[in-house]
Amino acid sequence: MTFLALILALALEQLRPISSRNPAYLAFIRMANNLERSLDAGEFRNGVYGWLLAMIPPLAVALIVYFVLAHHSKPLAVAWTVAMLYFTMGFRQFSHAFSGISRALQAGETDVARLLLADWTGQHTSEMNEDEISRVAIEQGLVDSYRYVFGTVFWFVVLGWFAGPAGAVLYRTSSLLAQKWGAFDNPNAFGRFARWVQDLLDYIPVRLTAVSFAIMGDFQDAVDCWSAQARTWADYTSGILLSAGAGAIGIKLGDVLHQDHTVKFRPELGLGDAANPDYLASAVGLIWRSVLLWLAVILMLSLAGWVGG
Repeated sequence: MTFLALILALALEQLRPISSRNPAYLAFIRMANNLERSLDAGEFRNGVYGWLLAMIPPLAVALIVYFVLAHHSKPLAVAWTVAMLYFTMGFRQFSHAFSGISRALQAGETDVARLLLADWTGQHTSEMNEDEISRVAIEQGLVDSYRYVFGTVFWFVVLGWFAGPAGAVLYRTSSLLAQKWGAFDNPNAFGRFARWVQDLLDYIPVRLTAVSFAIMGDFQDAVDCWSAQARTWADYTSGILLSAGAGAIGIKLGDVLHQDHTVKFRPELGLGDAANPDYLASAVGLIWRSVLLWLAVILMLSLAGWVGG
C-alpha cells in the first residue's frame, strides 16, 4: 500500500498541482503564529508546550481518520493516505518557481527571474546577476526537494506500515515549525526545541538523500565535497545537501552574493564550473533521478514484504 499511495499522490500532483501555500498550509501557519504570540516568553519549556500544541491536532486527525477508515474499508484508507501525501509532499509545491526562473533566464528576462526568486526564497535579489540567481535557485531547489519529497517520503515509509500517513504529516508539520520558530540564525530559546526535533528527524533522511545525489551524479566528487565542505555552511543539514548536490552535478554553489548594497560572503560548495542558467536543468535532472531511485527501492522493499508475508 505504501508504494501505491506514493505513486497515486505523485500522479495526482502532476495532474492537479497544489500550491505550497495551500489552505492546509495557511491554516497551520496561522495556528503556529498564534501559538508563538501567546506562548513565546523566551523560555525553552514554552517552546516545548507550543510544539506539542501545534503538532498534536494534525497528527491526531491523520491517525484517527486513517484507523477508522482502515477498519471499515482499505480503499478508503488508501484514499485518505493519498490525500495526506498530496498536501504534504511533491515536486510541484516548489518546482513551479524553479521552472519559471529557468524560463526567464533562458529568455534573457533577468528582472523577471529576480522577482520570482525573491518571491520563492524571501531574499533580496535586486542586485543579483544571472549566475547568482542560478546559484541561489539551485540551492533552494535542492533544499526544497528534500523538504517536500525525500524527508517526507522517508518518514511516511518508516511509519506507514502501522500509522498510515502520520509520518508524512509529522515531518512536514515539524519542518514548518522549525522554519518558523527554530531557524538556525535565531537564538530565541522558544524555537530551540522545534529545531532540535527537526535535526533528529533529518539525521538519517538527509544523509540518504545526499547518497542518492552521489549515486545519480558524480559519486566521488559528491562524497568528497560532502565530507570536506558540509560543515562550512551555516546550516549543517543544508550544507550536506548542497555540497553533495553540487559535487554530483559538477558545479560550484555558495560563494559571494550581491545583496543590500554590499557583498555577502558565503563558503564555496562543490567543484567544477560556476553555476549558470544552463545548469538549472541539470539540477532538476539530478532530483528526478534520485526520486526514481527511491521509488525503485521502496518498490523492492514492498515486493519483498509482500512475498515474505
